[in-house]
Amino acid sequence: MVRGDLGRRGFVLGGLTTGALIAAPGIGWAGERPGGGAVTDGVASPDIIDCAGWGARPNSAIVPIWNQRPVKILVHHTASANVADTSRAAADRVARAIQNFHMDSRGWLDTGQHFTISRGGFVLEGRHRSLEVLRIGQRQVEGAHCTGQNVVAVGIENEGTYIDQDPPGALWDSLRTTCAYICGQYGIAPTELYGHRDFKNTICPGDRLYGMLPRLRSEVAEVLGRRVEEADTHKASWPLLRAGDTGDAVLAAQYLLRDAGVRTNADGRYSPATVAAVTEFQQATGAEEPNGILGGESWPVLARTVHRTAEAGSDAARAVGVLTAGRSAEAVPETVDHPAWQDLLGTSGSPVNTAVDPAGPPQ
Repeated sequence: MVRGDLGRRGFVLGGLTTGALIAAPGIGWAGERPGGGAVTDGVASPDIIDCAGWGARPNSAIVPIWNQRPVKILVHHTASANVADTSRAAADRVARAIQNFHMDSRGWLDTGQHFTISRGGFVLEGRHRSLEVLRIGQRQVEGAHCTGQNVVAVGIENEGTYIDQDPPGALWDSLRTTCAYICGQYGIAPTELYGHRDFKNTICPGDRLYGMLPRLRSEVAEVLGRRVEEADTHKASWPLLRAGDTGDAVLAAQYLLRDAGVRTNADGRYSPATVAAVTEFQQATGAEEPNGILGGESWPVLARTVHRTAEAGSDAARAVGVLTAGRSAEAVPETVDHPAWQDLLGTSGSPVNTAVDPAGPPQ
C-alpha cells in the first residue's frame, strides 16, 4: 500500500512517473541485442495467471515499456482484510478490485503493480504486458506502485494486512518463488528485495512482512543456488515512526525537526503535535503525501549531515547526542552522514540500491 496511512483500507499505490518510452507490439527498440534473451539462473517460472485469465479490463492507454531491465523488487501489501477465502475465484476478485480502484478512483491507465499474490498463493499479472515482458527478461513495463521506482523496480502486491500478522504459508511460498524467477530473468541480486516503506512514508508492507524481508532474501538466494552472507540479507534502512511511538529515535527526530525550523515538542513521544510537525515538514519539503508518518522518503531529507564539533549546541547536534548517549567518543564519527545516522538509529546494514526512475526516455 502506498500513501501509507494505517487507518485507511483499500488498494492504494504510488503515482505514475512520466517521460517513459512508449512501445507498441511489433515495434523495434534502439540498441536491442540481436537474439538477446533473459539473464536467467534456470529458475522455473511459477504458474502466473495473466490479465485475460482473471478477467481484466483493457488498459485505457498504451502501457509504457522501457528498453532496460529493472534492478530491484518492491514488496507491498494491499492493506485489505486478511480473508479466509483462499480460492482461485477470490484471487480473481482481488485483482479486479485493485484494477477498478486504480482506474476508476486513481485515474490510472491500468493496475499499478506488476504482479499480485493472493492469500491462497495464486500469482496474477497486474498491469497488462508485465508477464509478457518478464518472460523476455530484457525490458520493463512502467508501473505505478511507488513513485521514483516504477521503472527500476518490479512491484509485487500481497493480499492482506501484515502489520501484526504473518502472511499465510501459501502466499509466502509464492512470493519466494516469484521473486526468484524475477531475479533470474533480470539478473537481479537476491539481496535487492525491498519494502515499499524503504522509499516512501508508508507502513506498507506491514511491520511483520517487512521484518521478514531478510528471510525472503536468504530463501530467494537459496532457490537461485547462491550463497548470501547473513549480514547482506539486512539492508540499511530508516526507522518507521508514527503516532504512538516513543523513545530516543522519536526524540532525535523532534530535535531534527526543530533544526529544520519546525516548532515541536522534544519529549520523545510521537504525539498529535509531532504528527502535525512531521506533516508540516513533509509539506515544506515536497513529500508525495504529507501524512505525518516518518519513513524512507522523509528521513533522508530530515537527517542532514552534521559536523559535531562545529555545530555543538545546535538542535541537530542534540539529536546526535540523544542517540550517542552511553557510547564511547571513539564510536561516534565527527561527521554524521546518512550511514552514520542509520547506525545510530540501529537500522544500518548492507548498502541500498539507490537507483531511481530515469528523468526521460532512454537514449
